[in-house]
Amino acid sequence: MKLTHEHEQLRATALKAVGEHISPWVEEWEDARICPAHQVFKALGNLGLLGINKPVEFGGLGLDYSYASVFNEALSTIRSGGVKMAIGVQTDMATPALARFGSDEVRREFLTPSITGDLVSCIGVSEPHAGSDVAAIKTTARRDGDDYVISGGKMWTTSGTQADWMCLLANTGDASEGIHKNKSLICLPLRENGRLVKGVTVARKLKKMGMHASDTAELWFDEVRVPVRNLIGQEGAGFTYQMLQFQEERLYAAVGSVSGCERLIEQTIAYTRERHVFGQPLINNQVIHFRLAELATEVEALRALTWKCVEAHCNGEDVTRLASMAKLKGGRLQREVADSCLQYFGGMGFMDETPISRAFRDGRLGSIGGGADEVMPRIIAQSMGVMPPRR
Repeated sequence: MKLTHEHEQLRATALKAVGEHISPWVEEWEDARICPAHQVFKALGNLGLLGINKPVEFGGLGLDYSYASVFNEALSTIRSGGVKMAIGVQTDMATPALARFGSDEVRREFLTPSITGDLVSCIGVSEPHAGSDVAAIKTTARRDGDDYVISGGKMWTTSGTQADWMCLLANTGDASEGIHKNKSLICLPLRENGRLVKGVTVARKLKKMGMHASDTAELWFDEVRVPVRNLIGQEGAGFTYQMLQFQEERLYAAVGSVSGCERLIEQTIAYTRERHVFGQPLINNQVIHFRLAELATEVEALRALTWKCVEAHCNGEDVTRLASMAKLKGGRLQREVADSCLQYFGGMGFMDETPISRAFRDGRLGSIGGGADEVMPRIIAQSMGVMPPRR
């Protein structure tokens, strides 16, 4: 896909924003195990960077997804996967279905302030017993007059200790209707005036092996009342909407993998040029030349696949197959590149103070979040017609 001068202008704006509003504080946020989402998102929102491909009438720029992908590439210069992931939840995980299927009223209430950075969003799909198996969720939204009464809980919720609202997937019907037809997406307010809504509990902030600057939480819901008007689209269509929403999440992951891998290879080349072993620069070893060349080739192949998918998505095509391929390859390649490059940093690669160590930890989530590696081949195989769909 050919990028234009306008794409590069947006990239420059995004890189400047990262340099001014994020990079100077990354180490502080990593140590604190949280970044100030409201502060960071407001700075990005003021520049129009949180609604690049969202409708103009609700505060977005109305551009296609290729511009959002360029923004994603710029975010990959942040030396913290946690910060980048938190931003991605706001732009590519919690808001796509709302932007596409939500009523004007619910979009004005939740989408517009999310684009401006005045509200922090999160996505509520995974539960302790239901990660990649989305159909197995147990959270319910029972109809009571003009309200839904929500009970249950969500796990691994990015920005969960700070978020103002959640794009919640819940069972609004009985399982007898079919586990793919009894679910709905609902905009669930979590906080009002900075205080948790009645019935919402942040059970705990989770400790993770990586993504430290991103707060991740387990939340419980005890008879939380939400107006039925907060429904996104049609009742019972939530599973389908979430599957569509996953495509942008997986594309976000794939684009980030390309840029992240490229950056790690560049950092490794720079380090091995400076590091001397047995009287010569470490990079003089042919084994390093060949390994980095192989990895760079894999990155270019992933770039071609990913941007083919971005272009197809911009053209309105169904990218389920390509996005699943790109996400699968991206997660695995990110692990391979980080592990290989860390080896060439030697003892320093094992130190927390070294960026490669953080990339190694943060990147491991790529093969789990947004659909595990073991799930992607099933989706791809179904699209190829070589296995029956799930009933």
